[in-house]
Amino acid sequence: MTVKAAEASSPTLTYSKMRGMVAILIAFMKQRRMGLNDFIQKIATNSYACKHPEVQSILKISQPQEPELMNANPSPPPSPSQQINLGPSSNPHAKPSDFHFLKVIGKGSFGKVLLARHKAEEQFYAVKVLQKKAILKKKEEKHIMSERNVLLKNVKHPFLVGLHFSFQTADKLYFVLDYINGGELFYHLQRERCFLEPRARFYAAEIASALGYLHSLNIVYRDLKPENILLDSQGHIVLTDFGLCKENIEHNGTTSTFCGTPEYLAPEVLHKQPYDRTVDWWCLGAVLYEMLYGLPPFYSRNTAEMYDNILNKPLQLKPNITNSARHLLEGLLQKDRTKRLGAKEDFMEIKNHIFFSPINWDDLINKKITPPFNPNVSGPSDLRHFDPEFTDEPVPNSIGQSPDSILITASVKEAAEAFLGFSYAPPVDSFL
Repeated sequence: MTVKAAEASSPTLTYSKMRGMVAILIAFMKQRRMGLNDFIQKIATNSYACKHPEVQSILKISQPQEPELMNANPSPPPSPSQQINLGPSSNPHAKPSDFHFLKVIGKGSFGKVLLARHKAEEQFYAVKVLQKKAILKKKEEKHIMSERNVLLKNVKHPFLVGLHFSFQTADKLYFVLDYINGGELFYHLQRERCFLEPRARFYAAEIASALGYLHSLNIVYRDLKPENILLDSQGHIVLTDFGLCKENIEHNGTTSTFCGTPEYLAPEVLHKQPYDRTVDWWCLGAVLYEMLYGLPPFYSRNTAEMYDNILNKPLQLKPNITNSARHLLEGLLQKDRTKRLGAKEDFMEIKNHIFFSPINWDDLINKKITPPFNPNVSGPSDLRHFDPEFTDEPVPNSIGQSPDSILITASVKEAAEAFLGFSYAPPVDSFL
């Protein structure tokens, strides 16, 4: 009643509120396109944000630490003695000219994702093309090789993107991946603002299944967000982008690298405390909250305020969700990771929660449950669910080319040697 009275007596207030909400959403969407390293650099130059004690604690402005993560004091690319060698190439014959590169369908810090058709096979793939020099400049080669390693383990799960093969040129890395054209979950949330609970439950169940599988391989995902969650042509979830995955984390193991996406950082990550696989369940809670309410749980345009909210503000849930959804969100978004849902039995705790009681998990993993939303794509060339920001961009000529051997510089040679063993081709019997 109070809201209605205010609307009747002061229409300009309602208009200003609407403008404020629009401004929040626009700022939110712009920030979401930024990587954490770039985002940290931006707030580090904001004098107001830097004065906030929580931000100062996170950034360690007075005494910078982990410069390779914060991009402070960048150093030259690693010398050959520091290079990663994962063994001989398994696919020395693959090359960029094997493909017709048709459209840009995504962009990241180190390169682009393109829709490509293999000339001989006439199959469509999503090819992730990364610039070696950019990776080395930010000392991210370990993350890239980790992404490749995780992709090699994903061929058995229906809700994880698959790697068909990878190869490299002197200056670029190429991941040849499943082509998924149902759109990012973020894209659909932008258009619809929020989802009804049954739809959110279906997506959350498929995401949880994928995370549980990664955890069974001792892999912590660490960067769950709607931009990294795709829909396939039927409407099933496909988790992608494994660049921040951490391998070899046993059931009770921890890690401490400060990484992720600002809106989804768990309290223990912000506190720079050791954290474990329950960080993924926090992120699942944040994504589920966003699916139900339209924004992440502690979101603020003011970064310092948002971090403070994540660390200190109690979770606030509006009454328009069921009690089981409320109970699940309270369990996943528990600030104390030792009390968080999933802390004891990992995925089994999520799987057995009452919120997911309508889900038959065997049917789910076998894709026997009809998705609540069908992207209705007509074929591989149907790009309606990709952001025009990407698809309107021309395909660079250099994507399908390698540097002429005469023109290869010393820095390109060094970059080439840093990724020995990157190339991969699966044995014939490993294709599903």
